[in-house]
Amino acid sequence: MIAVRDNLPKFTPEEYFAWEEQQEVKHEYFDGEVFAMSGGTTDHSKIATNITTLIDNHLGDGDCQVFNSDARIKIQESEKYVYPDLSVTCDERDRQTPHFNSYPCLIIEVLSPSTEAYDRGKKFKLYQRASSLVEYILVSAEEMEIDVFRKTERGVWEVINYAVGSTVELVSIRLTFPIDRVYRGIKF
Repeated sequence: MIAVRDNLPKFTPEEYFAWEEQQEVKHEYFDGEVFAMSGGTTDHSKIATNITTLIDNHLGDGDCQVFNSDARIKIQESEKYVYPDLSVTCDERDRQTPHFNSYPCLIIEVLSPSTEAYDRGKKFKLYQRASSLVEYILVSAEEMEIDVFRKTERGVWEVINYAVGSTVELVSIRLTFPIDRVYRGIKF
């Protein structure tokens, strides 16, 4: 998805939550300004659904919860609210906020040509503010390729690239799976 700035007056976060409930499309929020989110392709949707299902089945009824692209992430120590394609939180504090989560351990974005630069750049920098974030995953919708950015014990982000035939490892939720499960039903 891609954000397009709306020409609206500035909102407080509370005004934004109330206003957005009345809207037909989702909006990201940056310091009082809102940006409409455009839709993605059917392949984008199928890939996101495959990953969500895979993770939800793995997590079961444990302490962690998986959320789709309807759940906002509040960027810590800011007034920014964004919509990742998928997020996982295991933090009890996120059960206390009905409009957003603040402590994700895993965030996944499905890339498209119009969002890839934003997802790899500015959005990733925003997500890095989350002290709880262990992994940031970028999933290509154009080829069988997944980049896993993982925070090391030193706080440095390293990237692992997975491609056709790979087995993907997500340490944040202790899940390993063949990459082709993410791309089930997709023809390139």
